[in-house]
Amino acid sequence: MFTINNPALSDTQAALTGLPARAGLGLKTGHFREVLGSRPDLGFFEVHAENYMVAGGPFHHFLGLIREQYPLSLHGVGLSIGAEGPLDVQHLKRLGALIERYQPHAFSEHLAWSSHGPVFLNDLLPLAYDTPTLHRVCEHIDQVQNTLGRRMLLENPATYLAFQRSTLDEADFIAEVIRRSGCGLLLDVNNVYVSCINHQRDPLAYLDALPLHAVGEIHLAGFAEDSDSLGDRLLIDDHGAPIDQAVWNLYRQVLERTGPVATLIERDNQVPVFSVLLAEARQADDLLMQAGGRS
Repeated sequence: MFTINNPALSDTQAALTGLPARAGLGLKTGHFREVLGSRPDLGFFEVHAENYMVAGGPFHHFLGLIREQYPLSLHGVGLSIGAEGPLDVQHLKRLGALIERYQPHAFSEHLAWSSHGPVFLNDLLPLAYDTPTLHRVCEHIDQVQNTLGRRMLLENPATYLAFQRSTLDEADFIAEVIRRSGCGLLLDVNNVYVSCINHQRDPLAYLDALPLHAVGEIHLAGFAEDSDSLGDRLLIDDHGAPIDQAVWNLYRQVLERTGPVATLIERDNQVPVFSVLLAEARQADDLLMQAGGRS
């Protein structure tokens, strides 16, 4: 289990990040100059770690300037925490160098796998929730946290199928991983909604089974809608649309349980003009302010 370096911090406090309880945006290359020119009133920016695992170039130039003005959250997509094989030590080393360079307020990764032997699949694939997987995921998180010297946040997945061999419910699995490893939770509200609709589960019951005291960051995003082979509703976490009203409603329910928490607006496909994203961030900020008043 990861050891907290500062004994003055409680487990709950240390599970949280230094991010302000404000709305933030995913930083897109097409918005670099607009951000620097207008300096929008935002709580933070988030970037995908793998996009910056090079020594130099324009990405680092602009990120360095923006990091001087805003808190930063670093979001990994390539560690393959749930893979059956060992973690890529070189990838972890590059990640450590990136964290040392930018000193982000938060680092997060996904409860998923992407690698099998020498093959890397550009996707976040689901896990079987059983005891061997639980042990493996906890060992990998321990390795990450001890190598980086900081607590990571683990993001709940969006899933489209379930394994027959699973012996644990997904929320119970995540809760046990957090208990054993000491990591925090990145609560993706869109993923909760997508998975619960796809598996015909109750989103509020799912939320109540999670260790919400460990939430250090929240993600909001849009989804695409289709139907499966039986004609049932199928939601796809594509980050390519505005946040659905059902996800906004669920977000309100989350904030009633957690109080204000740093919240990211994710948009990775069909990215609109910056003002559209900023409007969604303002909507999240309004809800965070209301949650602060209730608290």
